[in-house]
Amino acid sequence: MNPTLRPIGTIRSALKSRAECPKQGSEGAPAAWLELKKRYADALDGLAVGDHVVLLTWLHQARRRVQRVHPRGNRRSPLTGVFATRSPDRPNPIGLHEVTIVEMDGIRLRLEPLEVLDRTPVVDIKPVLLCKPAAKARFGKRKRAGSRSSVISRRDK
Repeated sequence: MNPTLRPIGTIRSALKSRAECPKQGSEGAPAAWLELKKRYADALDGLAVGDHVVLLTWLHQARRRVQRVHPRGNRRSPLTGVFATRSPDRPNPIGLHEVTIVEMDGIRLRLEPLEVLDRTPVVDIKPVLLCKPAAKARFGKRKRAGSRSSVISRRDK
């Protein structure tokens, strides 16, 4: 199996280097434009200014061989596997960004906040779904059972 991603558009942002990017959108990220490819114009039907969406990006400047990082770049934090962090450096550098559509101009969407570099490829757009949390579930969080740690899965409920 060799999956192929086909970008649907590109980000136009004031952020030009990784050093300029906030770690998360909520940490001062600016608005940016998504320039959608013309062939995907009809896929915007149903989206409107004010909608909250999840943007999936391909973090094109990521270091794909990295498997452990100091979370948030803090060297005082222990090295941690990238799958347990939000690091852009990872084997398949897919970024997830919850943003708001603040302006629409044809096939261009102004989104905020967005902490990605100029020219970042966009893989997909998905609406934010409001889900009712499962009673007392902590999926993906570690629980201690004696001396071993385990992860609660949906099957455990």
